[in-house]
Amino acid sequence: MRLNPGDDLRGALEGRTGFVVAGIGSLVHAQLRFAGEPEPTTIAGPLEILTLSGSLTPDGAHLHASVSDAAGRVFGGHVCVGCEVRTTAELLIASLPTGSLSREFDSATGYAELVVRKP
Repeated sequence: MRLNPGDDLRGALEGRTGFVVAGIGSLVHAQLRFAGEPEPTTIAGPLEILTLSGSLTPDGAHLHASVSDAAGRVFGGHVCVGCEVRTTAELLIASLPTGSLSREFDSATGYAELVVRKP
């Protein structure tokens, strides 16, 4: 899949079922939530997407990325809405049948976690 300038990285993937195996490209800016933090942090661009992976369910996406800025500093975390594509984003997605993945509340973690169902 290829995303175009102005597309929202996370928004373009919402509602799909499968796994993002890899992703590269560039962003105008990123919204990443760092480990243990309740809210995302804005990372000013331009940025290069170094890695992107995660799971996609109709209930929501769980994506992690690492990005680098013009000085080569690397930031990584949970991808939130607001990661605007600068020139392109090229994504390798392993699609699965609808209904094979979902997210359900897990009382042990306090989050909606991935559930895999055999078709």
